[in-house]
Amino acid sequence: MQLTSTIQSLIKDNISSAIQSKQLTKELLELAYTENWFNLWVPLDYGGAASDLKDGCALLEELAYLDGGIGWTITLCAGANMFAGYIDPEQAKTIFQTRQTCWGGSGKPSGKAELYQDHAVLHGTWKYATGAPHLTHFTLNAWLYEGGKPVLGTDGQPLYRSFFVKREDVLIHYDWDTFGLECTASHSFSVEALRVPKSHSFDLRPEMRTHHGRLFAYPFLTFAECTLAVNYIGMFRRFLDLVERQFFAKSIDHEWLQNRGRALFRLVDAKRTVLEQQTKRLYELMDITWQDATPNEQHVSEIAALTRTVVQEIKGATVELFPSTGITGAQRSEELNIVFRHLFTASQHALLNTPVDR
Repeated sequence: MQLTSTIQSLIKDNISSAIQSKQLTKELLELAYTENWFNLWVPLDYGGAASDLKDGCALLEELAYLDGGIGWTITLCAGANMFAGYIDPEQAKTIFQTRQTCWGGSGKPSGKAELYQDHAVLHGTWKYATGAPHLTHFTLNAWLYEGGKPVLGTDGQPLYRSFFVKREDVLIHYDWDTFGLECTASHSFSVEALRVPKSHSFDLRPEMRTHHGRLFAYPFLTFAECTLAVNYIGMFRRFLDLVERQFFAKSIDHEWLQNRGRALFRLVDAKRTVLEQQTKRLYELMDITWQDATPNEQHVSEIAALTRTVVQEIKGATVELFPSTGITGAQRSEELNIVFRHLFTASQHALLNTPVDR
């Protein structure tokens, strides 16, 4: 997917300001609202774009190519807005009719939810809510308690549930101080003795969906793997282009070109070829699984393995190439350095850094 030149210019013009302010600028937020990017996966009848998986991921990849910060923010927030398909339909229509509605939060279970007949009381702190300053709702996973005791599943293990809460009920802890992805503003947040109705809880299993849209019958974990992987792909494509540009600048020195340059150009080409092959296969798998009413487990497992392989190889290739970029690569204001920092901050996300557990 190709973004218009106007959109590309606006994003590029705001990269520095977004990094300095450690959050998306007003111009970038207005762009996201105008283009309906936060509602990329929200159903049409709720005011969303209802994108299919392949087209939506192509957009996320291009955003990440332009800037990892905005790509990552749109990906995580659009992924949270997608929860619209798992909550009460009338409630979803009311919430998502507002132009600036943006959800975000934490997927790691933390805190506790004390269950009562018609409500729950939430306590706890959750980390890494991407886009915290502009979120209208925060999502969280909390361990379930009833009568002061943990609620256990049939396997004897503690259970947790997903909830969403309004922005005004949350305390944001402004603790996001990373060397990359600064503008994602992925701060921690907490709630204390917050009473929420049971209608503010949801379950991301396909059988618990409340909307008939194709996406909500699709395995959520596979959806998350695809949407995150294309961010790494977009950022690494940009990194390779910038590294190659730097090598071209160095190649005016014929001694450098003879002794090191030619080998480095071949290395960049080899890394790009591998990336293109893996990317092509990933999009093929997205298409195949999207067309299946119930995705084939073999294809789902291949996506899980491939996305993790892509991330591991991107990290390794970045480490291999970066030392040859010289002082230019070490300058914080240089785009090459910015993309490097974005990649290695993104690489700390747990999902594609953990073994496949299926």
